Amino acid sequence: MDCKKLEYKGAEALKELERLTTRAGPVQDEILRQILARNRNTEYLKKYLGNDSSIIISSKKVSLFKNHVPVITYKDIHPYILRIADGEDSNLITSHPIIEMLCSSGTSAGEPKLMPSIAEDLDRRTFLYNLIMPIVNKYVSGLDEGKAMYLYFVKAEMSTPCGLPARTVLTSYYTSSHFKNRPHDPFNDFTSPDATILCHDSDQSMYCQLLAGLIHRRDVLRLGAVFASALLRAISFLERHWRDICRDIRAGKLNDAVTDPDCRSAMSDLIERPDPKSAGEIEGICETKSWRGIICRLWPKAKYIEAVVTGSMSQYVPALRYYSDGKLPLVCPMYASSECYFGVNMKPLCDPSKVSFTLLPNMGYFEFIPLGKNGSLLMGYEEDERVPQSDLVDLVHLKVGHYYELVVTTFSGLYRYRIGDVLQVTGFHNHAPQFRFICRRNVVLSIDNDKTNEEDLHRSITAAAKRLLEPRYALLVEYTSYADTSSIPGHYVIFWEINDSINPHAPPVSGEILEECCIAVEEGLDYVYRRCRTNDKSVGPLEIRVVKPGTFEKMMDLFIAQGGASINQYKTPRCVRSKAALKLLNANVRECYFSLRDPAWNA
Repeated sequence: MDCKKLEYKGAEALKELERLTTRAGPVQDEILRQILARNRNTEYLKKYLGNDSSIIISSKKVSLFKNHVPVITYKDIHPYILRIADGEDSNLITSHPIIEMLCSSGTSAGEPKLMPSIAEDLDRRTFLYNLIMPIVNKYVSGLDEGKAMYLYFVKAEMSTPCGLPARTVLTSYYTSSHFKNRPHDPFNDFTSPDATILCHDSDQSMYCQLLAGLIHRRDVLRLGAVFASALLRAISFLERHWRDICRDIRAGKLNDAVTDPDCRSAMSDLIERPDPKSAGEIEGICETKSWRGIICRLWPKAKYIEAVVTGSMSQYVPALRYYSDGKLPLVCPMYASSECYFGVNMKPLCDPSKVSFTLLPNMGYFEFIPLGKNGSLLMGYEEDERVPQSDLVDLVHLKVGHYYELVVTTFSGLYRYRIGDVLQVTGFHNHAPQFRFICRRNVVLSIDNDKTNEEDLHRSITAAAKRLLEPRYALLVEYTSYADTSSIPGHYVIFWEINDSINPHAPPVSGEILEECCIAVEEGLDYVYRRCRTNDKSVGPLEIRVVKPGTFEKMMDLFIAQGGASINQYKTPRCVRSKAALKLLNANVRECYFSLRDPAWNA
């Protein structure tokens, strides 16, 4: 694909979006032909397509691809990636030079993965980014009359043995010329100087970005972060440091704790003179007992909050609504991963529970493994199972209401790669399918015959918290889990961090209520789990371990320090397998509670 065709902005970007989705089938056919034409002589594809070096990719070659190239997971492509990381030619898997390896967050499946990336991948990502504001502008006016307070972060880069950069996909973008040389138009007027975004010290970066956002507080029209969890971490950081920030604004001098020279230089223009009036206003807002609606009070002109709030991030919706007093829409703009960027939300102001993403057919070649129409029993192929090629469905032949696992083929050397995401088709925009993100297939809890996926666990926990915690002025801040098999029978352990200080006059959540939460979570899980608990007695009573405030931030710091995600990319693992993380969680347990009765299983 001619990358110049990806340089669309504003109204032209929307026109291109309509063209692509109207011609979704032909665009997909052309994308596959281009990938095969470019990469036909790679070691990987020659195994399946033969040694014919013809430039023209015939229907026969496409048929060979669809009939013989296997569906794979990371372990299948990993040996090739290791060889390239060690210095072998990129032509093992792609005809274009691999310029970097992208580190996945690793927090969903347990460890970071390295994904090959070529130069034009940045063009595709930028094309998708350039669609977001034109789409939002259709629903929210006047966004060019102020600033955006986006909290973005990078992760320190590593190198492969041969010297290829290894970095997160967002670090790749923020350090690229695409971001640094972005147009200086009103829609790119950020409160954070680039140097504060590119600072590797996350605390210094956070401090400076919040300081900059508060200096410009009366000009901020939109605010957010990549993931909802990062925005809530920022609020928690502000709770601890607002006095220091106000002191800086009052004195017109940056805190000495900020030692990064680029940050200090970038902030010098913003904090060049004392401003006691603004400092006093911010102090008056922050020193109130309740922080309900704090976002709206600090940034009174904000029109919406932007962050990923789908999948496991949806549990943060109540907290975001609490801090915005329910007054600001939560905009979830896009669907992407380290492997490939996928689609955009065409209805940005919809309720988070109704977010669907329109898949962009020019991002890669997409196929789908059918999982049926039963959302609670997402049957499909295990990670080690062979998926018959005949089972795959292409993009334009999906069925509304049905569930699928996403499979992607990219220009950078992934062929029929199982992303692991479970999606439900909610409709079509022109001829391009729209999806609701459900969960990652490979995040499960299991003791015996039970098999709890991420969606079922999330649904049962959030329902229990909504029914039993929220009426008592307590918020579930964060959770994770693991299957404890150290005793017989084994049982599910859920770690909860609870904020019960929302209403200073409300009593603490009692042990009896938390015991009720245990049984409520169990009764929200599926039939097989409840049968194992009640009838088979092969699973023991569920346990909730309440941890001290700040525990999950410590766990985030642990994963980041171990070389996984940046703050941007980090997602709390819903099933913890790391021994170090479990040790940290257990060291911060405050109280433990168990289900005191069996859940009903034959209802």
